[in-house]
Amino acid sequence: MTFSSWKPPSPPLLLLLLFLSQWNSTTSNPPTTIASNTSSSSPADTIVINATLEEAVWGCGAGLDPAYRYLCDRHAVWGVVLEALASLGFLLSAGLLLGLLLWALCTCRRRSKGSGLGGTLAAVTLFLIATAGLFALTFAFIVRLGPRTCPVRLFLFGVLFALAFGCLLARATALLGFAAARGWGEPALALGLFAVQAVIGTEWLLVVLVRDGLPCEYSQEEFVMLQIYALCLLAAALLLSLHAVCRSCRSYGYTGGNGRWQGRNEAAMLFLTVLLSAAIWVVWIVMMTWGNGRIGRRPRWDDPVLSVVLVASGWVFLMGHGLTRVTLFCQEEAQAQEGPLSFAGWTSPNAEIPGLSSVKEGRENGSFENDVGTGKGRRQGRGAGKGPVREPTLKSPYESGFSMSEIDPERDYTIPRPQTTNTSQPLLIQTHNLDVLGDGGSLAENKLQMKLLETGGTSGENGR
Repeated sequence: MTFSSWKPPSPPLLLLLLFLSQWNSTTSNPPTTIASNTSSSSPADTIVINATLEEAVWGCGAGLDPAYRYLCDRHAVWGVVLEALASLGFLLSAGLLLGLLLWALCTCRRRSKGSGLGGTLAAVTLFLIATAGLFALTFAFIVRLGPRTCPVRLFLFGVLFALAFGCLLARATALLGFAAARGWGEPALALGLFAVQAVIGTEWLLVVLVRDGLPCEYSQEEFVMLQIYALCLLAAALLLSLHAVCRSCRSYGYTGGNGRWQGRNEAAMLFLTVLLSAAIWVVWIVMMTWGNGRIGRRPRWDDPVLSVVLVASGWVFLMGHGLTRVTLFCQEEAQAQEGPLSFAGWTSPNAEIPGLSSVKEGRENGSFENDVGTGKGRRQGRGAGKGPVREPTLKSPYESGFSMSEIDPERDYTIPRPQTTNTSQPLLIQTHNLDVLGDGGSLAENKLQMKLLETGGTSGENGR
């Protein structure tokens, strides 16, 4: 090509070239360009070029520590993507936790101490802390394994999962109605289950690092063995949550339909959360112990696999149980803060409930009849030339024929007894007494018979 045949580029192409040159000046060259020059270099040059490769990571600064390269390496996209998802999950979990605590502090002061509010709030707080910790622990697996990240990985991985699974297990026992998981028993049970895994992780670190003085190193199988207790908690939570779902579908309580449906939804979401967590754990255990070595990606894929496990489990916990529990908790507290039902209309004639503002008459209720028209009722006094005034009374259809309101306290209703001095008519008096006691007639006839008995007894004594 001669210089006479060369033509200058167009202005848009010049702008594009200028932009590319400015971009290349501000960022380092990609690793593939450096690696392509290593084929015909000496071993000493290779060491220098490899050092330059560690320093010149595309998307990172020139002086960045190689251990943190996956946080900004644009060729290893998994680190950047998981970092963004973990940051978003951590912020959402922390914001949800702070919002829940502030809401409970502002609106739940009027609840009584024995209402179980503190236990429920503590259980939700522990679960959200475990979820936020899983998102934060992702950065320890994105950063390369070293003396500082190794103890953090070994200890917090099992401890945070044990706390999350312990909260899920405690909630499943509470849904099943166990007394040990009611109120403050739920967070106490979760903390007790979490403490066992904390003791296991602490013992391993003390034995390996302190007693034996060995460097912090672990194999894939050893890392899985340290998570056996958390795996047992996951299996127990899966079985109990499944039992809770089956029980909520078969049970028919006397509570309202809204509360029963809330219990079913919570049990279903709990089982779904535990089921997805179990699937994630099965996948990563198989990949760590068999899959990565089978496809020839060990140990290159170990850290990405564990990072994906942490992010995926955190989002499953947050969306499946965290948000569901917070939503149901707020709904229950909002319903509890509503004013109690007013029963003033049942006892007071001045109630504000429509239809109960006046005194009810018997004819408004088919089960009762009014005694006003029959002259029955309690006497309140005498009107001005109108005779005695009686108060209306209500008579139940199940009431006996003898009304207590007809008894006059000024009269004597004593049943006469047979007199031993009257020998002329002893059997007649007994017969009349039995008729009075056993007669099914009206009360007026009974009174007449009683008067005859009194008259007969008096005449007998006078004649004697």
